[in-house]
Amino acid sequence: MSQGTVLVVNSGSSSIKYQLVDPVGGRAVASGVVERIGEETGSLTHTSGDTKVTRDEPIADHAAGMRAILATFEEAGPDLSSAGVLAVGHRVVHGGSVFSTPALVDDDVVAQIEAISPLAPLHNPANVTGIRVARELLPHVPHVVVFDTAFFHGLPEAASTYAIDRDVAREHGVRRYGFHGTSHHYVSQQVAGFLGRRVEDLNTIVLHLGNGASASAVRGGKAVETSMGMTPLEGLVMGTRSGDIDPAVIFHLQRNAGLSVDGIDDLLNRRSGLKGLAGENDLRGLHDLVAQGDADAQLALDVYVHRLRKYVGAYTAVLGRVDALVFTAGVGENDDIVRELTCAGLEPLGYELDPALNEGRKKQPTVVSRDVSRATIVVYPTNEELAIARQALEVTEAAGLTGEGSDEAPAATGHA
Repeated sequence: MSQGTVLVVNSGSSSIKYQLVDPVGGRAVASGVVERIGEETGSLTHTSGDTKVTRDEPIADHAAGMRAILATFEEAGPDLSSAGVLAVGHRVVHGGSVFSTPALVDDDVVAQIEAISPLAPLHNPANVTGIRVARELLPHVPHVVVFDTAFFHGLPEAASTYAIDRDVAREHGVRRYGFHGTSHHYVSQQVAGFLGRRVEDLNTIVLHLGNGASASAVRGGKAVETSMGMTPLEGLVMGTRSGDIDPAVIFHLQRNAGLSVDGIDDLLNRRSGLKGLAGENDLRGLHDLVAQGDADAQLALDVYVHRLRKYVGAYTAVLGRVDALVFTAGVGENDDIVRELTCAGLEPLGYELDPALNEGRKKQPTVVSRDVSRATIVVYPTNEELAIARQALEVTEAAGLTGEGSDEAPAATGHA
């Protein structure tokens, strides 16, 4: 793998998150976020080593946001012209049935991502905007797109197929796509090395628990099941999303509550989950409410954990033998209460948590199970930016483009 850096860009509808990553050493050289794009008051936060820059100023659009990012690199470092930028890696939420691997960006790839935007109308259009702007402003560096859905593209048909009219499903792309794939792939690969096992020999359940949450079953490095479906709404209870729900609830709310399709979409994606049950979508705040005796908060936590335990049980059956149960992402890495409650009572299935090892936040890969546990329970910090950087570099190396961006400064020369 070539020496240098990769600029990883995650463009949202009103934000741009970014990291300058050393894909070989595995560290973030710099990172930051532009927020509230298009609003009256925007902000930019940039961190490089011990230097932190914060600005509160209007950010008119994504082009202005990218220009602000490049200007801040020039001001606060590191200087991109001497950082050996080998590629720009873009996170894209939905690859549909078109993209099963990362892809080198050209006009046709951008058009294809735009064409499948109906599958992810809240995410893909923002991703496309970020890609177009970054290509204009960084024209001398190869750009690569990495898809959240790619790791689950090869799910067995029995796992990816919904039991609806097959012609309707094929015409409209209705199937299980799965999300958080970059994280699930990275963690399932890394935990094998951490445990001293070959990826091909390991059966793993990964619980990616953040404000968005998903579970996966991975056999020998290949995903065989995942909780999110055609969209990121299905599956586990999340911060503001309902997760699994009877589809007839939608018909009921439309017919009897007078809610429109858009209103139901807003309800299930933004006003459900922990927030809908307890008015609090952050697990830290939820635990505080539980400690104060709040009955709604206690029920929300119970529902959240019940769904988790149900998926662990189901995926244990899918895999037949589980070697590792892995907790990752913000909640998975930092919330020992959720980890303890999830594993409680699962001893007959082979999961025996060690309360002492489990205690506290885990910033490093940590085994938290008893020696007698049939499955090793691990907390393994995810690093989606590093995974995207490495995949982007692999694509550029395979295309013979490595080094194009290191000979001249990736200056903001475009007119977006």
